[in-house]
Amino acid sequence: MLKTTLTMATLITVAMTCTANTAMAREQLRIVGSSTVFPFATAVAERFGKTTGFKTPVVESTGSGGGLKLFCAGIGTGHPDIANASRRIKASEVSRCAGNGVENIVEVKIGFDGIVLASSRKTHQMPLTLKQLFLALARDVPVDGKLVANPFKAWNEIDPSLPAKKIEVLGPPPTSGTRDAFVELAMEGGAKSIPMLKAMRKADKKRFKAVAHTLREDGAFVEAGENDNLIVQKLEANPDAFGIFGFSFLDQNGDKLQGSPIGNVMPEFELIAAGSYPISRTLYFYVKKAHVGTVPGLQDYVAAFTADQAWGPDGYLADKGLIPLPAAERAKVRKQAAALANLSM
Repeated sequence: MLKTTLTMATLITVAMTCTANTAMAREQLRIVGSSTVFPFATAVAERFGKTTGFKTPVVESTGSGGGLKLFCAGIGTGHPDIANASRRIKASEVSRCAGNGVENIVEVKIGFDGIVLASSRKTHQMPLTLKQLFLALARDVPVDGKLVANPFKAWNEIDPSLPAKKIEVLGPPPTSGTRDAFVELAMEGGAKSIPMLKAMRKADKKRFKAVAHTLREDGAFVEAGENDNLIVQKLEANPDAFGIFGFSFLDQNGDKLQGSPIGNVMPEFELIAAGSYPISRTLYFYVKKAHVGTVPGLQDYVAAFTADQAWGPDGYLADKGLIPLPAAERAKVRKQAAALANLSM
């Protein structure tokens, strides 16, 4: 009797587990991550839902860091299938993934983007250098041979050739890949152009990086969240302010915004593609290989994104501001993605 009771209890437990797993199953992909990659992923998702037998994937803009944190949290339908990123995944994130059982990751490089300093079209365009950007936004800057708290309140205090306007720049939070790329490319680039900091970089790279990557917190730089549309509204309300965006967003809002030349190079499609524009980066998305075959359409979505009609020079993503990879690299990435080749750092 006891044996029969135990057998019945076991069967009930198995049945409940199966029911729970069925309830957890998803019929559509879940994609999280970069606000920069968001419009591209959304465009592919919408076409994917209309032209295939699969449901339209759910795409969320959480920032690159936030998206990868969700992606790396575990395996199973309660976790995202894809993470978009406007920078490459970090070794620390790969380790976090592995610690949660997410060991087989497929990296898909999708194209290039530029980071722009944009302002309202209601004001005059203001050319800047990387050095001027660093001096405007760093928490600590060199003055008379010493590193001090940033004293500059107006642009003309940095350089008399700049207008006498209050420094106010709206930018992304630390979870954003745009923020990561901006401090690495723009802030570090500007810091290296200053002899004192260039010498610091040779003597103490860790200290140099801390100085170059730390933005001021006195109101000159304002963390404006992941919603770029809200920043556009604020720039229209205050034409003297600037916003930090991906080029694709500037391209989509060209009727309202203008980009500042950086080092006398305009943030334009051809110049970013050619590598002439100084603040440019590579965009990615990451696929959880363990979810292939579990969530319908995962491989099909990857194929749709890496088709030339999407990410090619004449594809619909180029119309949205994505700067395509060279043809040979696109072919290589497409082949690796189709084979679900594991990420190699």
